[in-house]
Amino acid sequence: MSPPSRRLQTKPVITCLKTFLISYSLIFWFTGVILLAVGVWGKVSLEAYLSLASEESTNAPYVLIGTGATIVIFGLFGCFATCRGSPWMLKLYAMFLILVFLAELVAGVSGFIFRHEIKATLGLAYKDAVKSYNSTESSRSAVDAIQRTLQCCGVKNFTDWSDTPYFKDNGIPTSCCKDNTKCSPETLKDLEKAAKEVYTTGCFTLVTSVMEANLGIIAGISFGIAFFQLIGIFLSCCLSRYITNNQYEMV
Repeated sequence: MSPPSRRLQTKPVITCLKTFLISYSLIFWFTGVILLAVGVWGKVSLEAYLSLASEESTNAPYVLIGTGATIVIFGLFGCFATCRGSPWMLKLYAMFLILVFLAELVAGVSGFIFRHEIKATLGLAYKDAVKSYNSTESSRSAVDAIQRTLQCCGVKNFTDWSDTPYFKDNGIPTSCCKDNTKCSPETLKDLEKAAKEVYTTGCFTLVTSVMEANLGIIAGISFGIAFFQLIGIFLSCCLSRYITNNQYEMV
């Protein structure tokens, strides 16, 4: 057993480490809440864009939501482990932080490196979705949501719809209309009349720009949270080592 004088000297150090680690765990818990919010935001705001790249809805927002929920749980576990002063709990907490660090680092790097490829893929997918509009409910909903949200129409401009099978029977989709009350079926089938009632700006450039910007935001958040884990790993390992080496016992 360590001499009493040594234990008395290390007690303030351990108390200081515990204070920092509890503060860190609370901040870590808050980052989990942020990831949850980003996941929900991605599900609500970006689902239309992401669904264009695949026939089925993407799971990316659910991954963020699941990761955020896990971080919230382990953030509370970190506070509990610190208060208990349990070395094995602190080591388990440090191992979890390492896993989170690696996962978020990979996600951030992948998003940053492949953002241009994702942008190009999404742009081509949007072109195909316009051509095959109304063939599937998912592609139709995605195109309509994008045109209403970005206030655009077609790929390069609204005249692109004249080359689609949908235009022959229905004209330009109502999602291109500035005011639905002024968009009659006859107007939507006549490009000259429709020019005054629909958005004339094409969606291709807007879609790719919005997606690239949002991918940059997500990658930046992933990088920031990932490197933040290094602080927790250091504090957890230090506190566990001090407690183990000096037989520190909580009262």
